[in-house]
Amino acid sequence: MTLAIHPDAMASLVNGDHGAPYDILGPHQEGENEVSIRVFRPWAREATIVLTPTKRFPMERIHEDGLFAVTVSGKLDDLSYHVESITHEGQTEAFHDPYAYPAQLTEYDLYLLGEGKHLYSYEKLGAHVREIDGVRGVHFAVWAPNAYRVSVIGDFNRWDSRAHAMAVQGQGFWELFIPDIGEGAVYRYDIRSRNLGYRVEKSDPYGFFSEKRPQNASIVADITRYEWGDTDWMEERGETDLLRRPVSFYELHLGSWRRTAENDWMNYRDLAHWLADYCSDIGYTHVELMPVAEHPFDASWGYQVTGYYAPSSRYGSPEDFKYFVDHLHQHGIGVVLDWVPAHFPKDAHALGYFDGTHLYEHADPRQGEHPDWGTYIFNYARNEVRNFLISNALFWVKEYHIDGLRVDAVASMLYLDYSRKDGEWVPNEHGGNENLAAISFMRELNEIVHREALGAVTIAEESTAWAMVSRPTYVGGLGFTLKWNMGWMHDTLEYFHKDPIYRRYHHGTLTFSMIYAFNENFVLALSHDEVVHGKGSLLDKMPGDIWQKFANLRLLYAYQYTHPGKKLNFMGQEFGQWQEWRVANSIDWHLLEYPMHQGVQRLTRDLNKLLKDQPALYEHDFDPHGFRWIDANDGDSSVLSYIRFADDPNDFVVIVANFTPVPRDSYVIGVPEPGYYAELLNSDADVYGGSNLGNDGGVNTQPSQHHGYEQSLRVTVPPLGLLVLKREE
Repeated sequence: MTLAIHPDAMASLVNGDHGAPYDILGPHQEGENEVSIRVFRPWAREATIVLTPTKRFPMERIHEDGLFAVTVSGKLDDLSYHVESITHEGQTEAFHDPYAYPAQLTEYDLYLLGEGKHLYSYEKLGAHVREIDGVRGVHFAVWAPNAYRVSVIGDFNRWDSRAHAMAVQGQGFWELFIPDIGEGAVYRYDIRSRNLGYRVEKSDPYGFFSEKRPQNASIVADITRYEWGDTDWMEERGETDLLRRPVSFYELHLGSWRRTAENDWMNYRDLAHWLADYCSDIGYTHVELMPVAEHPFDASWGYQVTGYYAPSSRYGSPEDFKYFVDHLHQHGIGVVLDWVPAHFPKDAHALGYFDGTHLYEHADPRQGEHPDWGTYIFNYARNEVRNFLISNALFWVKEYHIDGLRVDAVASMLYLDYSRKDGEWVPNEHGGNENLAAISFMRELNEIVHREALGAVTIAEESTAWAMVSRPTYVGGLGFTLKWNMGWMHDTLEYFHKDPIYRRYHHGTLTFSMIYAFNENFVLALSHDEVVHGKGSLLDKMPGDIWQKFANLRLLYAYQYTHPGKKLNFMGQEFGQWQEWRVANSIDWHLLEYPMHQGVQRLTRDLNKLLKDQPALYEHDFDPHGFRWIDANDGDSSVLSYIRFADDPNDFVVIVANFTPVPRDSYVIGVPEPGYYAELLNSDADVYGGSNLGNDGGVNTQPSQHHGYEQSLRVTVPPLGLLVLKREE
């Protein structure tokens, strides 16, 4: 029986323009006991419906481009069949009919997605390996409200956009279950827009895996099978207040931390073993990874993301990355990711102009384009966009057990006039320069992450004086756990860059940080940004001869570790890398053959141990009760002295730092208690490459008043050196 289809509908279908394929294709109850079945297989010359091995019904070819039809007896609800076809090349294919399976997105899903409240939207959108009615396949779903037709194209359908047209649900959510394909299938979405005939092929915004650049199609991946071994870590994390723990972040770029002998990228699994051993040895508590999400351009370092839900295929599969996180957790090391919700690149296969409209970004370039980076800015006022980003944050902390997200470029999100001249930006509804939608988004993000993933932290890279970035939303803050202290970084490096002979005139540059040190929960970050683009390495920034450069660097690290705030250092700095960071090569591990570099690494190891051993150095990082100046004003000598206190006020350490190459003999400081003060650390020790000038292990107090105390210490403060002293019971 030939089934009647309007010629226009048939032409639309075979030309790949039909946006409602279920209206024509699949099984349809035609009478009380008859079901018509229509199948579209553009490369087939014959097709047969198979109900059972003995019930086979040849289909009539009703269009030369591969549209077939047949009517069989039965009820729609009881019908189960597959199709056998013969291609034009004479090959036989057996497959289940995608249009025999109902929609999988529920009304509740569609409601939550439309409201922007589907916290785990990645469980519904994207490509998911599923079994429906005993048949395994992949369910695809994508948001494209301004498309009139979306289809799935891939290596399973000859990249023919006519073969698997999707059905639209709700407000522009397209879906289709394609049976008989699975993990490893390579795919894109072919989108035809209502807007001026715009047509484009896009990677999956929710895709879990991608081809290795320069290819950019998405790859079906089942991320549900990995068996985690970090239960103890995750349980302890949920009960831990990181603000009152010793924290030192080791920031690194996975592609250039360590490479193979052939200078190629290492796999996540190999990196996990190298990195866990190294961080355990040096004593870092966390690694902070520069962006791992998929990105096409190596030199972007990962900050121009095209696959927000896909760990970069440069280093392996999603399962490999889970192994990476798991292995570090099992070795007691936390994992923080750089996360980039501030902007995204204009690559044609990615989010930009997704369905022929500015779907994810603002249409107005004064709001939607970033002048510094040539990228698009997310439209934070749009429900579905907020949902995309908040779900992405939860995706990493839940699916990959990530312990924290360092949110990149927060300042560019907060201000509408960021890097813009007058006339190049649009004020908010009150006439101000605050991006109200972005502020609302960040507050919602932080509330949800802290609620849904116990113990996970969020860290803002925010470079302005915006108030209460790391304060709870219920008191008016943005809700981040921590904030990078860009002021401390800038002032400290500016100070250290000066020849010591001039430092006396800039003493306030060094002490200024303590005026605002407790306004936020700060991280003292010496990050990758300080050792690129001609800025030189930290070691190379230091003035003086070789000895003074190394002494200054050791002093910088000792000062950082004794200053209130959590710590972060970029890879290579821990042993004094000479060159700037280069993304295409490993850091200069060969430098560890030389004693001075070994000394810097040994100091870093001892500083991390000191941090963990001394509660005074971490319990009150964000509380003024944990810090007290002894003398902040000895600019003439360029010496600072201060005390750090633990919860127990009798548990404290005394720090004295000399920022000149002139030893300070018999330097007197007041201290709270009498007794013997042991030298816990001396950055000038010979084991670190220093001159070994110090106090023979410690010094006794004298009953003389200094700095408001009844007791004092007369110490030798080494050149360009820092002492950490502690009273022994």
